[in-house]
Amino acid sequence: MDGLLHQVFSGLATGGIYASVALALVMIYQATHHVNFAQGEMAMFSTYIALTLIQAGVPYWWAFAITLVVSFAIGAVIQRVLMTPMANAPVLASVGIFIGLLLMFNSCAGWFFGYTLKPFPSPFGEGKPMLAGYLSRHELGSTAVTLAVLLSVWAFFRFTRLGLAMRAAAYNPASSRLVGVNVDRMLALGWGLAAAIGAIAGMMVAHVVFLEPNMMSGVLLYAFAGALLGGITSPMGAVIGGFVVGVLENLGGAYVVGAELKLSLALVIIVAVLVIKPSGLFGRTIVSRV
Repeated sequence: MDGLLHQVFSGLATGGIYASVALALVMIYQATHHVNFAQGEMAMFSTYIALTLIQAGVPYWWAFAITLVVSFAIGAVIQRVLMTPMANAPVLASVGIFIGLLLMFNSCAGWFFGYTLKPFPSPFGEGKPMLAGYLSRHELGSTAVTLAVLLSVWAFFRFTRLGLAMRAAAYNPASSRLVGVNVDRMLALGWGLAAAIGAIAGMMVAHVVFLEPNMMSGVLLYAFAGALLGGITSPMGAVIGGFVVGVLENLGGAYVVGAELKLSLALVIIVAVLVIKPSGLFGRTIVSRV
């Protein structure tokens, strides 16, 4: 029983990381109706920036804050420079941009920082496990940070005029322009926010998996499975899906398929959702006339 509880609690901690990346994926999807395949690589590159600052002597939380600002700027620039001209382009053209970004960030990370595994520090210490030994200090701390971020994003979109304008620009750009919303600026802010959220996920998970250019590949796959499970059109659903996938990953890896094959569980979830309920558990079913 203790082993089962440990897997569940650890899965919730990991699921918080997946939930953050899933939320970033949904935010980009709502703005472009495409999945940003480069989301994980952008998070990885931001984590390298944080490590560089820390190694230069910048305190962890200052490096954390600076990295968020830089990541936000990178996301906003990508939207304005690359995605705005592609607004009316065919679907495959946008997919090509995302794949190109993935390759670019991955290659640049290896070029600038190397391909060797690098340890990433944890700001939460290395003391004894907490919560009756079920969670390490880092798992508990990263879960708290993730929940704080998710709650802040929810409050931003729910209670602020800027958040409402960003939601309107993503859902209905034409009507938003008619009421005076600067859609291009809102979409750039959305991309920047998604990049910053991804950076937080990268910095939280790097201590566990170690930092290297392919660090976020598996995380992105699990996050995509969580986004589909909860609903690619539902931010809250994507968050819930991320936590569920985290628990299923740990339980499946420990008791069903083993640690070596647990990545296949994400593929099973993706295929099952697409076959049984493509809109996900909380997503909207969209019907279009053809």
